[in-house]
Amino acid sequence: MKVKLITSLLVLLGYSSATYAGHHVSDKVISEQREKLAENTQGKGFGPQAPRDIDNISGVNHRVFGTAPDFKKMNLCNIHFHKNAEHKGGEFTTYAGNGDGKGNETGYVYSGSLTSSELIPFENDKSLKPGDTIEVHYVYSSADVQPGSTLGACIADGISNPALRVEGQVYVLVNDDNALDFTTLNKVTQTGDYYQAPNLPSNTGKPIEYAGSTTGPSYNEKGSPFQVTWSVRPMVTKVNISTVVEWLRNNPFEERKAHGVRNLVINPKLLSDSESKS
Repeated sequence: MKVKLITSLLVLLGYSSATYAGHHVSDKVISEQREKLAENTQGKGFGPQAPRDIDNISGVNHRVFGTAPDFKKMNLCNIHFHKNAEHKGGEFTTYAGNGDGKGNETGYVYSGSLTSSELIPFENDKSLKPGDTIEVHYVYSSADVQPGSTLGACIADGISNPALRVEGQVYVLVNDDNALDFTTLNKVTQTGDYYQAPNLPSNTGKPIEYAGSTTGPSYNEKGSPFQVTWSVRPMVTKVNISTVVEWLRNNPFEERKAHGVRNLVINPKLLSDSESKS
């Protein structure tokens, strides 16, 4: 039974990480995807979606679901990241472009500046480079689960619809040994009854909390049925690119590459209103 639940969850979550082929689509393609998303969700009871502009927490989707508990009272079940930020706002407001229309080379990037030394090429990885922005999702579940591979680790036999919370943190990769260590940031420990990531940054601004959904590019033209409480920190922090590459080579979540990005959701009918802001 659990295998079927996990398989269904992975399909619905759009949990994939395609390789970018280098082709950028036109604005028309993205516009058409947004039109299809509106058509495919109209009148079908979908709740608020994600990602969104965290500087403008307003919308007219009034479907209500219970806010997930504080992440310290939930189990960390998965950590993964997207190349470029899925959300817009704070210190990540520069649009990367339309990409290939399938979630690659799109999203938002760090709006600040970096030094020439921080941008010295890093030769040990072809998919990531100094200056790249990533959005890391620390996924928490109310189920009695342990950290594991894919978002299927967030459900258990006894509960197929646990409360889900995602703590989102945007990082910029730099070639600097003095920058933060990604492996340390993602260290997992068990605190009392719960699995946690105790080194999740706490100095990157007050998290913007809102009611949303799961993300990923497979939802560019359809709605996600999953309900997620989001907390996204508005400030970017720097991480040493070599430690990100090291983490991808060896981590308990079996993550090997960055995931694609869902189009920013801008349709007010698919966004929660300001009452969802913490």
